[in-house]
Amino acid sequence: MTTTTLSPARVRLALLALALGGFGIGATEFVAMGLLPNLAADLLPALYRSNQEDALGQAGLLISAYALGVVVGAPTIAAVAARFPRKKLLLVLLAVIVVATVASSLLPGFGFVLAARFVSGLPHGAYFGIASLVAASLMGPGQRGRGIAFVLSGLTISNVIGVPSITFLGQATSWRVAYLAVAVIFALTFVAVAVFVPNQGGDPAATMRRELQAFTRSQVWFALAIGAIGFGGFFAVYTYIAPVVTEVAGQQESFVPIALVVFGLGMTLGNLLGGRLADTHVMRTLFACFGALIVSLIGFALTAQSVVGLMVFAFLVAAAASALSPAIQTRLMDVAGDSQTMAAAVNHSSLNLGNSLGAFLGGVVIAAGLGYLSSAWVGLGLALLGVLIAVASALLERSRPLRR
Repeated sequence: MTTTTLSPARVRLALLALALGGFGIGATEFVAMGLLPNLAADLLPALYRSNQEDALGQAGLLISAYALGVVVGAPTIAAVAARFPRKKLLLVLLAVIVVATVASSLLPGFGFVLAARFVSGLPHGAYFGIASLVAASLMGPGQRGRGIAFVLSGLTISNVIGVPSITFLGQATSWRVAYLAVAVIFALTFVAVAVFVPNQGGDPAATMRRELQAFTRSQVWFALAIGAIGFGGFFAVYTYIAPVVTEVAGQQESFVPIALVVFGLGMTLGNLLGGRLADTHVMRTLFACFGALIVSLIGFALTAQSVVGLMVFAFLVAAAASALSPAIQTRLMDVAGDSQTMAAAVNHSSLNLGNSLGAFLGGVVIAAGLGYLSSAWVGLGLALLGVLIAVASALLERSRPLRR
């Protein structure tokens, strides 16, 4: 069945199935942020009792491990599987996520869980990359940004509904139960994709060599660096939102899901806005979003001691950062030439390298005793570096215009 023969209702159902996968990925990636104290207390009990900040910093490695799985998996799978039928590839990726997420919830000990989180992250970028290509095909010409944003909307909506509710479930029961709930979401996604997404062949002309040629283009590396470094500013804050709520703002643990809802609302609005803006002018969108992110990070660092400041600037940080995502994705697809599968997938490698970098550097300064808000200043530094990279990319493009 080709895209042109699909009814509007079938197209909507297919897009919703793809977005449901984004919903599950949002849950598996971000639920650890709200449950970080629970993970540290259960998996590192001795350290947690003796030095809570150090334990939380080390538990942040669980988030970094998942992100590194994305970094490794996205380009590897994209290079190998570009010729495979897209629907079948999506189903294989979803099956791997289900198994690895169940393993995350059942395995004993910090090291085993760390390894399971790494494996869970391997299909992440490839799923979003292939799903973005399918969505762009379903949406039609001239609407790439909106197609990408629709798939990503599952992730952002997850941060409004899925992450807070699963975080609450984990606080009320166990973080292991929370991850079992995430596995159920992916199992439902597998069924939805199998039923509603039309069959789409891969690219028969694709080869590993052609896909890897994306990395011979300097602008591809600039776009990846913008995501890996600039977007890391967001994760330096988001990773440690739970201790900021309880230790800095002085709220009860039950307030953490509320803060996560605020983050999710900001991410949802930013994603939709970024998708529309990316269809008009990508580079202007990048600079505008970085400006908003920088201002928001400063506001967060200065006002998070109060509940109002925490909520307002958490919303703004999330909105500005999420608006960057479809813009970076579109930019990569513009500069990657024929390597579209690689471009669609590797964006999530760069963003999750930012996840890993932000979580790691934030954990370093917190473990050093500089306080939980020190991670926001780390995030500001990363965002400023992202702007410098975007400026360098724009200057290079002005001197050597892209061949489209």
